[in-house]
Amino acid sequence: MTSLPSAPTAPVLELSGVVKEYPGTPPPRILHGIDLTVEAGELLAVVGPSGSGKSTLLALLGSLDRPTSGRLRFEGRDLAGLSDPDLAALRARRIGFVFQQFFLLPGLTTIENVATGLLYGGASISERRTRATEALRSVGLGHRLGHHPDQLSGGEKQRVAIARALIGRPALLLADEPTGALDSVSGTAVVDLLRTLHSDGTTVVVITHDRELAASFPRRIGIQDGRIAFDERLPRHAGAGR
Repeated sequence: MTSLPSAPTAPVLELSGVVKEYPGTPPPRILHGIDLTVEAGELLAVVGPSGSGKSTLLALLGSLDRPTSGRLRFEGRDLAGLSDPDLAALRARRIGFVFQQFFLLPGLTTIENVATGLLYGGASISERRTRATEALRSVGLGHRLGHHPDQLSGGEKQRVAIARALIGRPALLLADEPTGALDSVSGTAVVDLLRTLHSDGTTVVVITHDRELAASFPRRIGIQDGRIAFDERLPRHAGAGR
């Protein structure tokens, strides 16, 4: 029997003419007609100075906000028609977030903090703990399950935050300045972890102002004054081992 060709996979993200304005007279326009496609399995950095529109773009990519106009698709699905509860469900099941601040709850252990990533997914307590343990082991923290945040280094806290983002097995991981609060050694370790996650098949988008970091990624997109200033890809062999 001849096997049928597999159906093409829809891009994880497709933005067409996306504009974002906020209330005002006249309304301030933060993003000006963004066109962007992110394919499944990419590792890319969005780089730009403060005030360039990076954080606004992140909020749209993660369905935390809606565009004023234009089209935004996630895995081929137009998000315009989704209700707020539908968008919340999408984020819980398909998108992981990592921020510069770790947002760990001080009264919870490491495993409990990570397990909160499944609170809204309907998983049982035992399943949440099992998957939290797996996620922590995947980021090299299997020996820190019972520790509290004040017993962890900055780099370890960020790895806990990454484990929490991964527990739902998202299609997309969005990292907003993930090394901004870390020393250089811890920052390098976190970037190496993101590269490993990408190698395992996760689509990773990193928002950063660090041009040196962005330049080491296979793809980098520059944002300036709410517009895409450049979209560059390294040759396949470039950046290997970096």
